Amino acid sequence: MSLLTAAVRDTALTLGPRELPCYIYDLSALRRHAATVRAALPERVELYYAAKANPETEILRALAPFTDGFEVSSGGELAHVGSAVHDKPLAFGGPGKTPDEIAAALAAGVRRFHVESLHELRLLARLASPGRTGTATRPRVLLRFSPPVAKDALAGSALAMGGSPTPFGMDPAEAAEAMGMFAGGRLDGLELAGLHAHLASGLDSEAQLALTEEVAASATALATRCGARLHELTVGGGMAVDYSRPAARFDWSGFGAGMARIAERYPGPVLRIEPGRALTAYCGWYATEVLDVKHSHGEDFAVVRGGTHHLRTPAAKGHDQPAEVLTLEDWPHPLPRPAVRGRHVTFTGQLCTPKDVLARGVRAPGLRAGDRVVFALAGAYAWNISHHDFLMHPPPGVRFLHPPEPRTVP
Repeated sequence: MSLLTAAVRDTALTLGPRELPCYIYDLSALRRHAATVRAALPERVELYYAAKANPETEILRALAPFTDGFEVSSGGELAHVGSAVHDKPLAFGGPGKTPDEIAAALAAGVRRFHVESLHELRLLARLASPGRTGTATRPRVLLRFSPPVAKDALAGSALAMGGSPTPFGMDPAEAAEAMGMFAGGRLDGLELAGLHAHLASGLDSEAQLALTEEVAASATALATRCGARLHELTVGGGMAVDYSRPAARFDWSGFGAGMARIAERYPGPVLRIEPGRALTAYCGWYATEVLDVKHSHGEDFAVVRGGTHHLRTPAAKGHDQPAEVLTLEDWPHPLPRPAVRGRHVTFTGQLCTPKDVLARGVRAPGLRAGDRVVFALAGAYAWNISHHDFLMHPPPGVRFLHPPEPRTVP
């Protein structure tokens, strides 16, 4: 089954060699997917997009109608996302916030902060005092905490960020101390909104719901013990994208039904999720061309224009990026055209390292130099996390495929 939309296929075939490599984003596909996700979630569950997954302005604006806000994790993201979608609320998260970043967020009118430590809480309180900000609006604080969870709760995750010793968030005891600071009137310039937990990435819907249930129970117990009221509970993102089964999708329908049941059991706070990759991965493709084909020790290798300095995801996660070959008959050189000898090929890039591998063992009988290769699931954690300047190759192009304008009937 092809993972390419018709518009992406046409674009990849019509781009010239000097326009490649190129990221192609199908914004119609993105909007359809975002609408499906939004429709699956119950009313009491808010949807924030984690901008770190892909902060392209066009991506942010395409997602805006389907989201309740955006989560940013640095001063740079704060400024960029705030400029791109200025009418949506931001939640400022991430560890190690500097005083300048916090001050900039306050000046920009950000009201929701995910606070990672007691020190950060005290720093925010000092910077948010009415005498400094000139406003009586109090920032809403969600204390990021790392509750203990069942040993097998994170077993299927691709990346664990809590439930064990971690640099992220607070232990429950420290979160309780922070709640006590609010109760004791020592943080008059701030408002305790609730708790935030993002413990894992790469869980399927069933595991994600089980973890959310544990987080909700721990958060409720902590708030009850401290005599605090939870107005908001953010349970993070991390919904799985399976690069080994690119046609598979996270079960948003089942997840939404499960979140509705959790919302009924915990009727106090607004529940919030913050997916990133699971929203945008499927709308992006990395298109390039085969420069050379080699046969080494019984295996075929195709060297493509570009590589992991553009598309870092397969090297960072240790997987094979889903790939599709588009055959081109044109061969502009008077030289023989290199071709694979077998049925499978490994796609490598232009970097001087054996780690520059995009995909291994791809079925591609008859592949020749000059053919196009399009790597799917490249809409998240791709160009924005890549080591752009290694070997100083030129950056990739970017094409945004917009939905057609509606016809006007005369």
